[in-house]
This record gives sequence, structure tokens and C-alpha cells, in this order.
Amino acid sequence: MASALGLKIRVRYRYFKSRFTTPYILKDFTMRAQQRLFSRYIHQIQPGELRWIGLRPAHKADMLDVDTCIALKDLGLEGDHRTEKTPGSARQVTLISEEFIEQIRLFTGHAQLPPSWLRRNLVCRGINLNALRYQQFSIGDAIFEANALCHPCSRMEKTLGEGGLVAMLGHGGLCCKILKTGRISINDEIRVMAPQQDLF
Repeated sequence: MASALGLKIRVRYRYFKSRFTTPYILKDFTMRAQQRLFSRYIHQIQPGELRWIGLRPAHKADMLDVDTCIALKDLGLEGDHRTEKTPGSARQVTLISEEFIEQIRLFTGHAQLPPSWLRRNLVCRGINLNALRYQQFSIGDAIFEANALCHPCSRMEKTLGEGGLVAMLGHGGLCCKILKTGRISINDEIRVMAPQQDLF
């Protein structure tokens, strides 16, 4: 009787663990753990600079270069088609650096590589994007949180030529959420926020 009860408890525990701890709770745990780990080094991360803003009016439409726009909490950049999708997406804004773009350009052999070719929303300079992952940071009046890597899609083979997708692996930038609405503009400072800083 006792052994049967113990087996039933173990089965229920395994079900609960598989149902409620993976993948979302474990993913959140990993994200928070990395936030805590990096928080001790935040003071060493020098501010970066916003260098380019691109909006996609529609899926596959040509990108529009703008000097300034409004970042809308839980939605995306005003004027970008992502704002019309489900609120709260982890891919509200995409961010890449000039340093990553230069690496991609070298790997693909292009003489020049306009940011619009890569279809990312924001281009920064002077800050290590890998150190931004899972961190909160400010640009202008808005506050963002970086999460997943922004992996290249197969369209890059057509845009960049054969080998374009491979050239972008590890250099595709980050997907970000917008935590606070605000205006962002070219030349704005990008500053990582300490965990205790208030968002509001």
C-alpha cells in the first residue's frame, strides 16, 4: 500500500515537473540567473550609442530610415508592423551593432553592408551586445530588456548571397522587449541599468 502510494506521488511529481517547470519556468530561471551574474559587472559596461533606426511598415516591405520614433511598451516601434501583432512578444524590437555588421560584411565579402539589408530595427555602436543579453537598458526615454538571440532567416541567403546565413550566425543581434514607452533618437546613449533601478 505504502509503495503504491509512493509510486503515485513520484508519478505526479514528474508530471508536475515536466508540465510546469519546462520550458518556460526553467528559461525564466536561466534568464534571472544570468542577470544576477552580470549585475556585478554592470559598472564595467561602457555606454553605447544608437546609430540607426529602421522601421518595417509591412512584412517584407522596404525599411524606412528615421532619425527618431516612439518605442511603445509591449508592442514595438511606432510605425513598425510588429506593433500590430500580439502584445508582449519577446521580439518587439531587434538590435544589432555596427561591430557585428562589420563582421558580417567581412565574412560575405561585400564592399558595403547597409543596415536595412539585415532588417534589424536598431543599430548601436560601442557596446558589447553579448553583455546586454537578459539585461535592462535605456535608450533615450525608453527602457528595453534584451532576451533571445536574433537568429538569421533563410532570406539572408538571397540578400547577402550564398553563405549569408552562415555569416550572420552569432552576429545577428538580439531580440528585445520594451518595458517603458519613450522617444528614442539617433545619437542617444545606450546605458545598462542596475537591477535596483526603478523602471517607472
